Amino acid sequence: MSVTPPHFTNEEIAEAVAWRRALHRIPELAFEERQTSAFVAEQLKSFGLEVETGLGGTGVVATLTRGSSNRTIGLRADMDALAITEATGLDYASQHPGRMHACGHDGHMAMLLAAARRLSRSDSIDGTVRFIFQPAEENEGGASRMIEDGLFRRFPVDAVYGMHNWPDLPLGRAGLTTGAMMAAFGIFDITVTGRGAHGAMPHQGADPIACMFQIGSALQTIAARNVSPMASAVVSVTTVHGGDAWNVIPGSCRMTGTVRWFAPAVGDLIETRLKAIVHGIAEAMGCTATIDYQRRYPATINDAAEARFVQDVVRGLSPMLTLDEAIEPSMGAEDFAFMLEEKPGAYVWVGQGRNDGRGAGLHSPDYNFNDDALPIGAALWVAIAERRLARAG
Repeated sequence: MSVTPPHFTNEEIAEAVAWRRALHRIPELAFEERQTSAFVAEQLKSFGLEVETGLGGTGVVATLTRGSSNRTIGLRADMDALAITEATGLDYASQHPGRMHACGHDGHMAMLLAAARRLSRSDSIDGTVRFIFQPAEENEGGASRMIEDGLFRRFPVDAVYGMHNWPDLPLGRAGLTTGAMMAAFGIFDITVTGRGAHGAMPHQGADPIACMFQIGSALQTIAARNVSPMASAVVSVTTVHGGDAWNVIPGSCRMTGTVRWFAPAVGDLIETRLKAIVHGIAEAMGCTATIDYQRRYPATINDAAEARFVQDVVRGLSPMLTLDEAIEPSMGAEDFAFMLEEKPGAYVWVGQGRNDGRGAGLHSPDYNFNDDALPIGAALWVAIAERRLARAG
């Protein structure tokens, strides 16, 4: 069944931009989104929706029901910011030092709020929409916390959908696959302990710095020599800490990093090889090692049927929005994966481009959400709801 592409008025767009910029000023980290949650809840209540707060700590769920159908869908936006000092110089820049909406979650919230208001004023659906505003997407698994707190038990859905802005897609384009969208995500924290010594007398110690050099180099062989060339894997060392003086070999050294994969068997292989390499090299060099290895998020895998449905919705929004037919998955990670493990659904990228005078990518101190993407994302949310919950006849 076709649905007329929703177009937002200049007044609606201006208010969505104002919401987005107000949220940009008050960035909050994982599970600290109290001001953000209160702002979102206030707007949703003003639309006449049933609103529940505190799910998963600071999460918000609003419910809209129209007609008599028992069909129900969930639309999800993330709320948290990053521990980054903003460098944009914008007049609505972060008012919280060391905190910044550097991933566009302010835009995601504004798009979903705009869609919620439009749907609340319309009789275009027959069923129920849950508007899910989730805390702690960045690293801390807020989706999992909401699920553990009864998200889908208290607010059941037939399917759930997520959306993220994507600077590598031009404005006016969107993309999603019928399978993997984002990689699984793990972290490691390695401490190597040796025996400290004078820098001029290294033979009197067991050098943890030299040991860590060897470990860091050897870890790169996991993806290059252990994982099949037909599979995807990333092992990245991101920090190394050790020593305080130029003439002292320290007693210990620390290294941290991240790993990414899609196939569960590859995730198992990475963990096994990483631990074997670390302990083997440490022993060979007269040191000991401890490893804190954590698997944080599973891979974000779209349900094939739901992904094809969203692709059809995007095609129906032309020329406002064009489907990128050749989108490839990212090695980035997303905790919407936990929701897709519980319910069928799909995760879609909406382009915002890099040619808006800023050019910065996600997680950059110079990043800013492109407000021109607001009515596009909101229109996609409305169209998904109207198509999935279309009235008979």
